[in-house]
Amino acid sequence: MATLNLTLKYKFRNPSLMELALTQSGADQENNNERLEFIGDRVLGLVVAELVYTMFPNEPEGDLARRHAVLVSTETLARVAVGLKISERIHHGHMTGGRMRHMFANTMEAVLGAIYLDGGFDAAHTVITEIWRDLAASDKCAPKDPKTKLQEYVQKVANGALPVYEYAKPVGASHSPEFTVTVTALDHSATATGTSKKLASVAAAKELMKILAIS
Repeated sequence: MATLNLTLKYKFRNPSLMELALTQSGADQENNNERLEFIGDRVLGLVVAELVYTMFPNEPEGDLARRHAVLVSTETLARVAVGLKISERIHHGHMTGGRMRHMFANTMEAVLGAIYLDGGFDAAHTVITEIWRDLAASDKCAPKDPKTKLQEYVQKVANGALPVYEYAKPVGASHSPEFTVTVTALDHSATATGTSKKLASVAAAKELMKILAIS
């Protein structure tokens, strides 16, 4: 995806909230952005739900749900964090390349949570709508995630059969586990890793779609 060029149009009354939002637990285990991330996730989810409901008045619930899932996904949040250059301001400890996108996304949620606490729901609503409206408008049709695309394709060509996902035991530290998932369908398999079962399974589905030449 193309890099976003964005500006955070909000000035904090309490700048320490923004600093807290930019601080990962790897940098400070006591004073970090995890609680802000928690509230930012909820505020973002509500505002984006209202946004797609308003922008696409003729779409059924299933299509709105798929749009919502993409717009609040780790990938989208990370893109926004990079576009706002928030990714360059994060205070963090040692971080491997595979977890950078996850860290960017978490921090973006924390920033939205900080805006909510600093300026209230209206302020957060304005910021989120300003950024996410164009992201929502960029997909004329409701997007489908790789797992849904793979499932629909397999069901169509294999008389209703479904892809089979196998989940290996996670490895690594308890605070940053790595999950491995293998998906099998149509006599082919693909394996991928991720920071959660969901991300690993989506990545595995993407890999199998490449093998099966599913666009």
